[in-house]
Amino acid sequence: MLRTANAVWHGTGKDGTGSLTAPGGVLDDTPYSFKTRFESEDGRAGTNPEELIAAAHAGCFTMALAFQLQTHGFTADELRTTATLTMAKQGGGFAITAIRLDLTARVPNLDEARFHELANEAKANCPVSKVLNAEITLNATLEQGAAGPA
Repeated sequence: MLRTANAVWHGTGKDGTGSLTAPGGVLDDTPYSFKTRFESEDGRAGTNPEELIAAAHAGCFTMALAFQLQTHGFTADELRTTATLTMAKQGGGFAITAIRLDLTARVPNLDEARFHELANEAKANCPVSKVLNAEITLNATLEQGAAGPA
């Protein structure tokens, strides 16, 4: 399986502008710039690579957990994940130093201990987790009313 995406950049690093395109159609000449990357520019002005990595990680982990649950006989009513990526200055540049996954789940008949076991398994084994060289933490919440006998 191969996936591709394209980046085009014009100008200098700080004053230039670029666009990102991927065959799936969600990214179709989507703008990105220094401002959207380093100055918390309004998201409607474009995106940035780190935001896309966070989205990819949230999506990958959440789908991996859905498969973990399915394999063990559970079906989630809802899995909702926010990935918060930390980028810090390191040496002469920047590095992604951490990603925190905040998960809220509604899964009927799943007990808390099993929930955490399956969530941590998904965190460790989703392909995006495996490719990142950063500390990845998980804060997982099983909402009340969803727990019951396993």
